[in-house]
Formats: sequence, C-alpha cells, structure tokens
Amino acid sequence: MRHSGKTKKPKRARRVSASSQVTFLKKKVLAGPKTKEAPRPIVDPAAEQQLKAFEEAVQHFQQQKYAKAKPAFDKVIAGPGKDLADRARVHLRIIEQRLQRSEPVTPRTPEEHYQQGVAMMNMGRWDEAREHLLRARKLAPKADYVIYAMAALDCLTGEAESAMENLKLAIQLRPENRYHARNDEDFAFLQEDPRFTELLYPDRENSGL
Repeated sequence: MRHSGKTKKPKRARRVSASSQVTFLKKKVLAGPKTKEAPRPIVDPAAEQQLKAFEEAVQHFQQQKYAKAKPAFDKVIAGPGKDLADRARVHLRIIEQRLQRSEPVTPRTPEEHYQQGVAMMNMGRWDEAREHLLRARKLAPKADYVIYAMAALDCLTGEAESAMENLKLAIQLRPENRYHARNDEDFAFLQEDPRFTELLYPDRENSGL
C-alpha cells in the first residue's frame, strides 16, 4: 500500500498539469504585460541617470553656476523621460536669458560702468572696479554716486587721502551722502580718522564751539 501511494502522486500531478498548462499560459499572456509595465520605469537605469542629472542641474542652477548647469540639463534632455526633458529645456532658456543679461561686456553709459564697477567691488576685483568707475566719472564728472563709490573703493584699498577727497566731493554734490557714509561699512577704515568724523558730523564742531 505504501508503494501504491507513491505511484499515485505523480499520476495525479500529470493529469493536473496537462489540463492546467493551457489555463496558466492564458493567464500569463493576459497578466504578463500588466505585471511587467510597473517595474520597468523603476528599474530603468536610464531613467535613474536622468533623475540624478536633473537634480544636479537644478542645484547648479540655484547656485547660479550656469556653466555647470547647462551640460547637466543637456543630459536630461537626452534621457527617456519627456517631462524632465521639457523642464530641462525651460531651465536652459532661462539660463540663456540670464547669461545674455549678465554679459554687458562693453558698457557704454556711466550707469553701466558704475554698475559694473560696484559688481567688481563686491567680488574683490579692485583694479577692474577702479577702471569702470574712472570711465563712469569721465562720462559723468558730476555724478555724486560715482564719486561716492570711488571713495568707498579708496577706503577698501587703504588709500585714505583720496578716499577723503572723493567723499568730500560726493557730499558737496549731494549732502545726503553724509548720512549714507555714517552707516556704510566700506568706510570702516576711516572711522578713527578725525577728518572723517569732522566731515560726517559737522554739528558736533558747531556745538563744541
């Protein structure tokens, strides 16, 4: 009886497999594409690379590192995802517009030279800042804001005499510059100079007299 029990089990398995293979094949054909569509976008390495490239490009874009952001967005455009590619194209257009705006290589007006000079001052490029401010002063000799910026530049570079002269002239052209200089950190180098305090606080001398 034990031996007969062992032989009956494979016979039953053969009968079930013969009838069930057709049904299983039909189910696999119908259910096959549905189960395969879900994991494809998750496991797709090209999509993962596109996402990483997009994240890196956005970080460079937010940091205004457009030279690094442009090639990263180009990689995103070459990826399989259309949504990310469209977003990358939008960012590239913004980068092109900003680069065109930030590339006034040949400023002509005194305002353009002044803006370029202040930008160079903020970056610590003293020589380039002085060149632009001098050009702006030649084009507009009585522009108090240009002379005031030159006084600040002289102070930042440690030239006290020229800083005092330019600051005096800027205050003569516009007395309001006196109040701006009081709270301007660029003139910290002259705070211990008595001439600086006399120039910015003339009321103290009158009260003392």
